[in-house]
Amino acid sequence: MTLKVLGAGFGRTGTHSLKLALEQLGFGPCHHMYEVRQRPEQVESWLAAARGESLNWGEVFDGFASQVDWPASYFWKDLSAFYPDAKVILTDRDPQSWYKSISRTILPATEIGRHEDPDPTNRKASEMIYQIALENIFKGRLGDEDFAISTMLAHRQHVIDTIPAERLLVLNTADGWAPLCDFLKVEQPDEPFPRSNSAKEFIARKPYLAKIDD
Repeated sequence: MTLKVLGAGFGRTGTHSLKLALEQLGFGPCHHMYEVRQRPEQVESWLAAARGESLNWGEVFDGFASQVDWPASYFWKDLSAFYPDAKVILTDRDPQSWYKSISRTILPATEIGRHEDPDPTNRKASEMIYQIALENIFKGRLGDEDFAISTMLAHRQHVIDTIPAERLLVLNTADGWAPLCDFLKVEQPDEPFPRSNSAKEFIARKPYLAKIDD
């Protein structure tokens, strides 16, 4: 199996909803951060990648037909070259709404979870996202709203400028099935587009976040 769809979007831009949608459309299994947390060996591999070590993409994504979300989306350019026939989806969201969400979820989850999560695999996974997202992408300044949003918008433009238009879909999951199905050339399902992993759901899975979200 080879990846047919690559996700280039930042976390908290609807990546989990897109994962569920892709799997429903036949492009699954879809690799997402949740799959990393369920596979301790992958956590170690992505920690190595965060340090700049090369990964064997064929091994990392063995058994998957698509990929979305961090950590893999950080390597979107490498993956788009390694899988030249795969289509690329850049999940997009209103920048202020995105920042409000990420500042309540991924920002505290990585900063606190890498020390306080009771599960050792989750601690390592949080450390990995801390290195890739908070350090490598946001230069330790994810708490600075203006800087974070400008980084998000610069990433968006970089993807648009790099990936040929016929290969790229900029997707706001709020737009539902139509743009995604048109891009992938598949029929639209009759049921509603999946909506998953809201900030409230994210926080509910991590008790240490509920304490600071009151």
